[in-house]
Amino acid sequence: MRFLTRSLIALFFAALSFAALAYAGYTLVSAVQTRAEGPSGGPPQGRERSFTVRVTELRPEDVTPTLAAFGEVRSRRSQDIRAPLSGRVLEVAAGVEDGAQVQAGQLLFRLDPADAESSLALSQAELSRAEAELRDAERAVVLADEDVAAAQEQLDLRVRALERRQGLATRGVATEAALEEAELAASSARQALVGRRQAQAQAQARVDQARTALDRAQISQAEAARRLADTRVHASFSGTLADVSLTEGGFVTANEQLARLIDPDALEISLQVSTAQYLRLLDPDGQLRPAQAEIALDVAGFAVTSPGQMMRASATVDQGQSGRRLFVALTAPRGFRPGDFVTVRLQEPALSNVALLPSAAVTPAGTVLAVNADNRLEAIPVSVLRRQGDEVIIEASALAGREIVREVGPNLGAGILVRPQREDMSGDPGQTAPDMIALDPERRAKLIAQVEENTRMPAEMRARMLAQLSEDVVPAAMVERLENGGGRARSGG
Repeated sequence: MRFLTRSLIALFFAALSFAALAYAGYTLVSAVQTRAEGPSGGPPQGRERSFTVRVTELRPEDVTPTLAAFGEVRSRRSQDIRAPLSGRVLEVAAGVEDGAQVQAGQLLFRLDPADAESSLALSQAELSRAEAELRDAERAVVLADEDVAAAQEQLDLRVRALERRQGLATRGVATEAALEEAELAASSARQALVGRRQAQAQAQARVDQARTALDRAQISQAEAARRLADTRVHASFSGTLADVSLTEGGFVTANEQLARLIDPDALEISLQVSTAQYLRLLDPDGQLRPAQAEIALDVAGFAVTSPGQMMRASATVDQGQSGRRLFVALTAPRGFRPGDFVTVRLQEPALSNVALLPSAAVTPAGTVLAVNADNRLEAIPVSVLRRQGDEVIIEASALAGREIVREVGPNLGAGILVRPQREDMSGDPGQTAPDMIALDPERRAKLIAQVEENTRMPAEMRARMLAQLSEDVVPAAMVERLENGGGRARSGG
């Protein structure tokens, strides 16, 4: 029994081996027959491979380049809030804190005014004393003037008396003693007048000193009033507070910084550009153009934008730096804050007879691939004028009307056969007719037979494809699909 079982197993494996050999022989014979059924019975003829490329017709135009740079937002108007004098903080106004909005003239804090009020009272008392001294000096001048006038009258009388005695002495009536007495009286009157004039000069000098003392007292009083006013600190303009370090009851020293006031509507961007980029922003006179700008702040995927305008350039170059520092004013600063890191795009002067292409259209060798009349690629050197993001600006006067490949891949090069997919300059597909090719009779017959043998193709589609294959020219896409196996016959069993 065991012998019979082993014999049957051996017989089964032998039959299986013969079946495998027979299938291999059948496969070999089918392959030989398929090869023999090729065109003209010779080796199969390979077809040249072609690639579908996106092309655009290059049209020279005027393009405004955009200079992109990074910058920092700064405040054009800010103020350090400092303590004008030493003292204790008596009051901090409500709402004075970091980020608070204040209005021009609003009270921020108040220092203890006791010392300032005492100084003002003393200066006012000193001013009153100086005013009284001036009034007294002016009255003394009036009295001195009257004394001088009286002494002058006395002198005039003594002089007339002396002249009369001299006349009498000439006629021999008066004695020598009387004449000498008249001369002594006149001399005494003259000396008294000189004394009165000295007193008058001293009175006038006293008036000048009193006026000087009054001026000093007025200055002291004004300074004391200013110190008293400095105990109340107000906002100079409307803005936002930052770095607030005020504490009610705390002691501050003179000139100590207690806060910063920033105007949120007066912001600008400070950015660094290369010297070459800076030179492109100058006008023929060497002055900076008032170029328009667009500022963007990317916050968690949401962009805050604002228009801007070029304002000025730094007068010096920072030590260890190169290029130039520019300043751009924000037109709509809403949402921006000092210290933000933003992207600035400046408009350069427009370029003529240029074209804007994707950067992938220019090869590393500085050439573009153009499609000639035979649908083959041709490498043409170009001059790249600007690179901005994923786009380049090239000189296009020599390439007007040529179809340029928008994306150059590793399989593309000069002489490669392509199937152009035409698009406009913006990359949108153009309204162009499909590529058509002419078929020789043998190739046409083979494709017709392939379509007729496809039992799974809908009848309407088969009829439409047979009608297209009967035309003089056939869509290249349909021929490619059929030759790649898209229209082979499939049996149901």
